[in-house]
Amino acid sequence: MEQPPRGSLVSPQVFYRTTEESEATYCPVFRSSLRGTLCLGDVEPWEPKLEPSPRAQYDLSGTRAALLLSVIRSRPGAKHDVEALGSLCQALNFKITLRTNPTAQAFQEEMVQFRECLDALSAPVSCALVALMAHGGPQGQLLGADGQEVQPEALVQELNRCRALWGCPKIFLLQACRGGHRDAGVGPTALSWFRRWLRASPTTPSHADVLEIYTDAQGSASRGPTAGSSDQADILMVYAAAEGCVAYRDEKGSDFIQTLAEVLRADPGGDLLELLTEVNRRVCELDVLGPDCPERRKACLEIRSSLRRPLCLQA
Repeated sequence: MEQPPRGSLVSPQVFYRTTEESEATYCPVFRSSLRGTLCLGDVEPWEPKLEPSPRAQYDLSGTRAALLLSVIRSRPGAKHDVEALGSLCQALNFKITLRTNPTAQAFQEEMVQFRECLDALSAPVSCALVALMAHGGPQGQLLGADGQEVQPEALVQELNRCRALWGCPKIFLLQACRGGHRDAGVGPTALSWFRRWLRASPTTPSHADVLEIYTDAQGSASRGPTAGSSDQADILMVYAAAEGCVAYRDEKGSDFIQTLAEVLRADPGGDLLELLTEVNRRVCELDVLGPDCPERRKACLEIRSSLRRPLCLQA
């Protein structure tokens, strides 16, 4: 079966341009679980064609720093995620700080130390990547190795205080459950022979193919920076599961991290939002068997972005 074209959103340039040209006190944020390119039709433009911005992409010529925080204890396959992400970050020239089995307090302390180290650097910093990998609580909290909770939004706010990263992209990867719902997916019923003939999953995650754009505080349920505010700019957050849902992992690692590493290694110079849309498409196609659920379930990423320019991790 022919693969659908890879791409993200209506046009990434539209969102980049809208965000870049907004006033300093305003920054739109979009949330996406799209699985491919979305075109609104072959129509004549009613405004002049957008010209490329003089600053077409984020400048990543400075230091790139990655902080990987992973609870490995009681999480089979987590070591494989750490290895895959560490190898990927190394290939993309990130300086890596790795901490395993952090307590809830250590999550916060490591983020503070990471921010302080970046602010202390004499050389310019161009990008930061933070991976948070742990069990998740019923309301999207992260659980430290001690079983205590930490709010991921608090960690995002901490890095937002980093002066060295003002105007620079900040990437957050969250491999954790955001609730206990196991999505059975939606789709037409079909005979088993027809499903085999299609050679594709007949169901789609119920949270897939959604695009939301926030231009003010309304609609934002997070405890982090207010959607639409200037302190939300230049942030890319990728959740391994939709809100309220389980994030899947087995002894080989998690669907999200392993697929992410596979896609970025194949095209490290591509626009990161487009690559993440491809990651989501692949994750959505998977059928998952959970340890305490005999029936197949579906998973879907959630991508939140306020990036103001294209982000390519390799020239």
